Amino acid sequence: MDSSRYFYLIQLQYLGFRYSGWQKQPDVLTVEGMVSRTLSYVFGHKNFKLLASGRTDAKVSANRAYVELFLDGDPLVIDQFLPKFNENLPPDIRALEIREIDAEFNIINAPTAKEYLYLFSFGSKAHPFAAPFMTTILGDLDVGRMKQAAKLFEGTHDFKNYAYKPNPGTKTVGTVIKSEIVVNDLYTANFFPEKSYVFRIRGKGFKRHQIRLMMGMLFDIGQGKVDMDFLKQTLEPGTTIKLEYIAPASGLILNEVIL
Repeated sequence: MDSSRYFYLIQLQYLGFRYSGWQKQPDVLTVEGMVSRTLSYVFGHKNFKLLASGRTDAKVSANRAYVELFLDGDPLVIDQFLPKFNENLPPDIRALEIREIDAEFNIINAPTAKEYLYLFSFGSKAHPFAAPFMTTILGDLDVGRMKQAAKLFEGTHDFKNYAYKPNPGTKTVGTVIKSEIVVNDLYTANFFPEKSYVFRIRGKGFKRHQIRLMMGMLFDIGQGKVDMDFLKQTLEPGTTIKLEYIAPASGLILNEVIL
C-alpha cells in the first residue's frame, strides 16, 4: 500500500435547493462538485478522491452526512484544515468535523442506519421562503390517517413498488426501523406556516426516490385518493403497482447517518 495515502472521514451538512444532487456531473452544479472544487483550492492540487455514504438527489438537503476523503501526499493538520475548508466552502455547505480513519474503513458498509425527514404543511400557499425546506399541499390533509398509514411501512417488506425504475438485480426487500408522522418542532422559522409536520423514517438504506414515493402515497392517503388497503397491497410480495406520485424533493432531508 502506498504509505503516502491518508484517509479521513468528513461530516457535512448542506442545503440542497440549488444543487443537482450530490454526485458530480458535467455542466451542472452538484454538492460533490463544489466540495471537490473547494478541496482543490485548499490543497493546491487534485491528488484526492471522495466517496459518500450515500448520494442525495437534486434539491435534497442533509443535516449530517458523511464523505470519505482519500488524500495522497502530505497528511492534514486537522485543526488548521477544518477552519480553512469552511472559510472557502459556499454558505450552503458546512463541514462539521473531520477525523482520520484507517484504510480498512468502508464508507458504503459502515452505516448501520440512515434517518430521513420530510417536512410538509397543508392549507393555503406557504411563504415562498419556505420552499427550499418543505412541501405545502393546497387544501386539506387527514393527518390522523396519514399517521396510521406511516406505521404500515415499519418492518420488513418488499419495497419493489417504491423503487424507482428497478432493474432485475435490484434488491428491494428492506427493513424500516421507524416510520412516523409528528408535528414539526425540529426546524422552525418565522416564515414557516403556523403548523407543519415531519415524516420521519429510519432504516439501513433506501432506494432511489423510495422515500419520496412513500411520501407521495401518504399524501394520497391524506387526500382520500387511496385507502389503507391499497397501501397494504403495494407492500405485498409479487405485486407490481406503478406509483405515479413522487413527492417534491425539496421537503426531504437526510437527517442523520448512524455509523
